[in-house]
Amino acid sequence: MADEIRRLLKVRKSKDARFKREGVDKKKTIADSWRRPRGLHSKQRKLRKAKGPHPTPGYGSPLAVRGMHPCGLKEIRVFNLKDLEGVDPAVQAIRIAATVGRKKRELVQNKAAEMKIRILNYKDASHPGSKKASEEKVAEEERTEEEE
Repeated sequence: MADEIRRLLKVRKSKDARFKREGVDKKKTIADSWRRPRGLHSKQRKLRKAKGPHPTPGYGSPLAVRGMHPCGLKEIRVFNLKDLEGVDPAVQAIRIAATVGRKKRELVQNKAAEMKIRILNYKDASHPGSKKASEEKVAEEERTEEEE
């Protein structure tokens, strides 16, 4: 089963196409996000081969791996400790919701670590972007300056 999932994830990756918006290379103001061409004389709307592919059903990923994280686990969004109860660490990974605060996030992270569940957006005080880490770094620099 795991080999089959790995194979299907590879298939999904190989089918990944970059659909270019019409005129994206001509103007700076046009964003690189796909928009359907609607112009009356548009070559891309008329599906001319040289004008790039359209997002069609053939580019979809297989049903078995649709919505799956690239690591091969299904993503489950968690808001509190109660949401961790039905999670199977063998086939599921969790992503802690953005609206969860620091205190509850720590509780969820500790409980997930006990249950050996993978956290896809793990945040820690020692993480370079966290507030505590930057405060500790400043304090450490001050200590080194005092020693000199």
